[in-house]
Amino acid sequence: MLLAGDVGGTKTFIGLFTRGEGRPMPVDVRSYRTLDFVSLTTLCREFLEDSASDVRNIRSACFGVAGPIVGRRAQLTNVPWEVDADAICRDLPVADAHLLNDLEAMAWAVPVLKGDELAALREGDRSGQREGGAALIAAGTGLGIALLPRVDGRLLAQPSEGGHADFAARTPEEQDLQNALIREYGRAELEHVLSGPGLVNIHRFLYAHQCPTLSKPHEPGDFAALISQAALDAGCLQCRKTLEVFVSVYGASAGNLALVTLATSGVYLGGGIAPRILPALRWPIFEEAFCAKAPLDALMRRIPVKVILNPAAGLIGAATFLNNATGSAGQS
Repeated sequence: MLLAGDVGGTKTFIGLFTRGEGRPMPVDVRSYRTLDFVSLTTLCREFLEDSASDVRNIRSACFGVAGPIVGRRAQLTNVPWEVDADAICRDLPVADAHLLNDLEAMAWAVPVLKGDELAALREGDRSGQREGGAALIAAGTGLGIALLPRVDGRLLAQPSEGGHADFAARTPEEQDLQNALIREYGRAELEHVLSGPGLVNIHRFLYAHQCPTLSKPHEPGDFAALISQAALDAGCLQCRKTLEVFVSVYGASAGNLALVTLATSGVYLGGGIAPRILPALRWPIFEEAFCAKAPLDALMRRIPVKVILNPAAGLIGAATFLNNATGSAGQS
């Protein structure tokens, strides 16, 4: 069996899988509040105690973690843990352990996701989808990007730090936002716009206001969700304009990523925000920004764009990495 996990700042998905043809098969999958535990190994121990499976059959483990990986260790960004692959092998019944960047783990899931785990924003031209690469951009608490070049007929996940690339303004309104971000942070990076905090930045720098939805009692981390709610449901014009800027930048950035990687097999939107604002991503401004890449507009219109709906995609990806890396399909 394979032990896989996706460690998030709020929730950790963890599961046992057996190898399958392409996609591993789940045996026992659970989720836990990450900060209820002092370390990943203590969380794993509780999961293995809770599981009815025979943990003696575990051969390999893989965990997607949000943080830089140096050697076989990772210091998590939003969780006060250091994760050590060698300690996992020492403290758990696991002979081999791997650590992946969280976006790299999610990217491994892309080739094996099924129809109901995806929502198509545009189907694109199927004729080129078996030849080119793909790419993943995921806005959530931060912004992550991963690449999926096609090598020997397979899409292989590669991590990147593209979320920290410069934010490039395309309109006078975005130029005002860019200037405000430079004054605030010293530079304007893409994550300052495409993330939950980024949506709040758009609000406070371009459309600062208080509507009935935003005036409700809330935790600081809930403000971005309230803006989206007011834009989609409550009819607040200022919140709508805020979300329109966010969606337009998302479309332009996804299009830029498609060009850089020549992602004719598709661009995938992951993270927690895209499924929540799916109606807004279907507004014309997303596709207009995605395709406005003259003289390559025609190429852009052929590229599929899909939203990942499965919140456990990172877990599936970590298990898929093991499925592909260790042994042949059909073995346990």
